[in-house]
Amino acid sequence: MDNILSEYDDKTILVTGGAGAIGVNLCKRLGRLNAKKVIILDNLSSSYLWNIPNADNIRFIKGDVLDDEILRRVFKERPDYVFHLAAHFANQNSVDNPETDLMINGLGILKVLQYAHLVNVKRFVYSSSGCGVYGLDSKIPFNEDDISISLYTPYQVTKLLGELYTNYFYNLYNLPVVNARFFNVYGPGEVPGKYRNVIPNFFYWAINKKPLPITGTGNETRDWTYVDDIIDGLLAMGIKEEAVGEAINLGSGKEHRVIEMAEIINKLTGNESGVIYIKRRDWDVKERLLSSIKKARRLLGYNPKTKFRSGLKNTYEWFTENWDNIKESAEFG
Repeated sequence: MDNILSEYDDKTILVTGGAGAIGVNLCKRLGRLNAKKVIILDNLSSSYLWNIPNADNIRFIKGDVLDDEILRRVFKERPDYVFHLAAHFANQNSVDNPETDLMINGLGILKVLQYAHLVNVKRFVYSSSGCGVYGLDSKIPFNEDDISISLYTPYQVTKLLGELYTNYFYNLYNLPVVNARFFNVYGPGEVPGKYRNVIPNFFYWAINKKPLPITGTGNETRDWTYVDDIIDGLLAMGIKEEAVGEAINLGSGKEHRVIEMAEIINKLTGNESGVIYIKRRDWDVKERLLSSIKKARRLLGYNPKTKFRSGLKNTYEWFTENWDNIKESAEFG
């Protein structure tokens, strides 16, 4: 894929939500690809300055995707590519704060799309959710044509809404869009917290020698996908002409049990406190999550390489290297 990535040379790239877990890894990679300028737009509502990559061609702007003044300022830079990662994350947060979820994930993407259309960006890549747009009525493994309208959280609804908005701009204005459907992304860069994913939270509790709280039986499976593999897919989406107008799963194509993940984390950290089982949340109804990545392989040359245990080991190393900052930043209130 290296030969196509030269397309990013000397280009200006906007990454909304670029201080988040996926965003910081994407911006690091773009910074190394000789991009002219990588602009990170983030309001730091759930991310941190210390986690933002530092490079001569990376510029951070604190601001909100709902703020037209900020968006006008950012788009005066005339970005060639937009990766729209900014979001109100995730399921439980959206249940607790549904109106905020609708504003950021609905009106937010609409505003960014309008500005992207005005400056004729070469590509608009949207971070949707494979864990969100497929439902109990979708067949496993989930393929891109089998989305559900029987959803369980505002986050799932607004992630699908975002895809509908990108499709609208593609159909009416021929804006070159791609919808990336992520599956259970994990890896270095994600700070634990009340509304964060299970893997960073489990590392936080395991390092603190606490039992890991499993919601359900532990036999539920998830398609955990290492962040570097996700970045490979995103970069290809920004370049490959075959991707335009498409929704494409980015997953590992493999499933692992929750209890397996917990046991690996406890072993890596030397945590002997084990696990505890708690009641599953009302919206957490899916026993299995598993992506079909046939389309990504065909259109993008996508080939996730990171084995689950290796990815968890890398994540633990990031935790140990950044533990002082993580301790100060993790919020569970």
